[in-house]
Amino acid sequence: MGLQEDLKEIKEKLSKNDAEQSSFKKLPKPFKIPFTKRVRPKQAAQNYVTVIKVNENGFIDFKKEKIVEQTIIVDGIPRLAMPEYVLHYKSNPVVIQPSWSVKPYSPSEAAQASLDDGSNIKGYKILMARMKSDTIGNKTQMGNMGKWIIGLALAAIVGYALLTGGG
Repeated sequence: MGLQEDLKEIKEKLSKNDAEQSSFKKLPKPFKIPFTKRVRPKQAAQNYVTVIKVNENGFIDFKKEKIVEQTIIVDGIPRLAMPEYVLHYKSNPVVIQPSWSVKPYSPSEAAQASLDDGSNIKGYKILMARMKSDTIGNKTQMGNMGKWIIGLALAAIVGYALLTGGG
């Protein structure tokens, strides 16, 4: 084999290898709570929760705190931790606590607020289905009307031909 053929083989192998590597796409890693901040089942039974503290600058910190008399102590300040504020992520109890508030994030309060200000999508699917059925209904009515017009035109032509003796 000559030098030219060796170079061609090497180029083919490199291009084949590049094509194989480009076909493997890396999937994004799933989110995991930091290992030392996770709550084990035994700790969950003892009222421990993972607290996600949201700071004013948008950064978050993870902490593990114990619920005592429906409160947790975050940064030396007692905060509410009633059952409606405790969320669950992969069987891990979690409380999302803004640093500027005593009340944690509550999905039920957020849902009610979105209903009040009109940004909720609760009835969106029903409305869209109704709108689609209305547009489809109008099209079928026009189709039926078109059939009647064509039928009357054909009947008029046949009637004219019979009356004038052209058939």
